[in-house]
Amino acid sequence: MSDFANLVDGGRRLGPLLADALAGKPDVVLLAAMPNGVPVALGVAESVDVEVNGLVVERSDSGASVPTRPDLAGRHVVVVDDGVETGTVARAAAASLRASGVASLRLAVPVCPREVEADLQHRYDEVIAVVRPMARRDLAWHYAAFDTIDEHTARRLLWDHNA
Repeated sequence: MSDFANLVDGGRRLGPLLADALAGKPDVVLLAAMPNGVPVALGVAESVDVEVNGLVVERSDSGASVPTRPDLAGRHVVVVDDGVETGTVARAAAASLRASGVASLRLAVPVCPREVEADLQHRYDEVIAVVRPMARRDLAWHYAAFDTIDEHTARRLLWDHNA
């Protein structure tokens, strides 16, 4: 049996956990790792009334990179993705966003294996996850429908949400 119906369901289940963590924090922004973090972030946004933007992630054979975002200096930032497998994207995002001067940095994902979470807890102020399995599995295993999307669709969803 899967943990989540789809990516949006993962976000809906994550939303209440994130709402508690962000209570009373001003100037919060959710950064959805492009592309699959967008449906998750939109599910979260049903519970948490905050700004949602995309986080560009460039993937290559040597790993992942995220451009710095000076426009986020002083803000409370939450990186949202479809989950963590190896932590490559989460580590790249943390390094870049810390260099951007954010006030606080959280990672919010439906799935984060405990073995990877231990490392990520040193890079983020808080790691929030619905499911924390002992062993790492392919993310698709946790979703009944792993409804991945392309970057064009992710941008359209963000545009529609922010319109």
